[in-house]
Amino acid sequence: MRIATLGLFHEANTFSPIKADRDLYAHGGVLHGEEIVLEHGDASTTMGGFLAAGTTPDVEVVPLLFAYINPIGPIVADVFEDLLGEMLDDLDKYGPWDAVLLALHGAAVAEHTPDADGEIAARVRQRLGRDVVIGATFDLHANLSTRLIDALDVATVYQTNPHVDAHERARKCADLVISAARGEIRPRPALVPLPLVVNITRQDTSEEPMAGLMATASAIANRPGMLDASLIQGFPYADVPHMGMSAMAIHDGDDVAARQAATELADAIWAVRTDLQARGLTPDEALDIAGRAPVGPVVLLDVGDNIGGGAPGDSTVLLAAAQHRGIGSFLQALCDPEAVTTCMAAGTGATVRTTVGARQPHSPGHPVRVEGTVRLISDGRYEDGTPTHGGFRFFDMGRTVVLDTTDGHTLVLTSKQVLCSSLQQHRSLGIEPTDYHVVVAKGVNSPRAAYGRIARRMLTVDTEGITAMGIERFDYQHRRTPLYPFEDAEFGGGNR
Repeated sequence: MRIATLGLFHEANTFSPIKADRDLYAHGGVLHGEEIVLEHGDASTTMGGFLAAGTTPDVEVVPLLFAYINPIGPIVADVFEDLLGEMLDDLDKYGPWDAVLLALHGAAVAEHTPDADGEIAARVRQRLGRDVVIGATFDLHANLSTRLIDALDVATVYQTNPHVDAHERARKCADLVISAARGEIRPRPALVPLPLVVNITRQDTSEEPMAGLMATASAIANRPGMLDASLIQGFPYADVPHMGMSAMAIHDGDDVAARQAATELADAIWAVRTDLQARGLTPDEALDIAGRAPVGPVVLLDVGDNIGGGAPGDSTVLLAAAQHRGIGSFLQALCDPEAVTTCMAAGTGATVRTTVGARQPHSPGHPVRVEGTVRLISDGRYEDGTPTHGGFRFFDMGRTVVLDTTDGHTLVLTSKQVLCSSLQQHRSLGIEPTDYHVVVAKGVNSPRAAYGRIARRMLTVDTEGITAMGIERFDYQHRRTPLYPFEDAEFGGGNR
């Protein structure tokens, strides 16, 4: 059996002024063939799970193309068409295929198509026909459409947040696809969208009510005849008509049973909709609590500058507040290529006076003036073999500088945005985060798997930015109405 694996994995924040353009993809954003194996063969990613299916007897998994960049704005139209065109050409060139495994995020948006993932799946299906089994694995933050699921035979979704089960869920997808291609099962997926948005800070799957909902999904998936069931949290920073939560179930051969199971899960989600909303701490409230804490680290989750949600990673709101209050023993990473260049020109050991942060359009805060000593200059590459958000193993911050300021702050200044999902971001630079009283992580759920291991306390801070916790602050133009909590909404047991 020959199975192609390929994908375009992008989470689009439509409120970002920075588009996913050709330059971003040109710098390591597109992998081909053996490059995919080198990057993902030993990783806990979706693609790593697909590649692992190649150990199944009489199954060959052939990696073709995989495109990924950090979450940012929509994909430029001609870039999307070129990447999708190359994917389709590769399927033609290296086929024929018994099956295809697609590594997609589920919240991709292109300038000319709001449902970019649905466009990819539909065109792959059109190219290959109905005789080829097609499966896909999605991020838990997917905004899934009916068009997307209709183009697939099998779909699985991460069921942990932080996302530490990407490999497992991808392997589950691959196993179902292999069984379907062998004629052993007849998967029938059903998707039930809900008129509901869950607050980004209520999405940790180890906490209620999400933990209970995940247990319900697992129980449904384990019933006789069921092949899988998934809760999908959605991604609120993609202003598209299909934005929001949904439920999905796959039955072996029975469309009605699949729909009933997905509806049951959707009803359970709808019943706790008010508990899926939340409010966070202001920066001043968070720093007050951190300042009173007898021991650290106190980890501040900078929600509004969530790199994993498409934010630029250069907000200075918490840094400026800490500086103003005279809080020392403070560790934070900032994406600021300009400051990196300044520090590199001065050299290791030099004293530097410069400004840092808030360089991008609409970045919260303002550039903060600092004085400090350049401790280290690095190429910014590091590796983490432990479970991280999304399963990624290799990271690249670009040219990176460690600056120790006279305020008692340690700033990791990077040239590229990198998820704050690994303690190796600091430890690879000789920084031990447990030595600091206050540590800022630019994210909400993605840092938890790593920083949760060291935090004496973790605080969610409702900072401003294009990933702000309070979604009522955003000017949505394309979302459906009514949509809870924006408006009162009704859910007709999966009939909407």
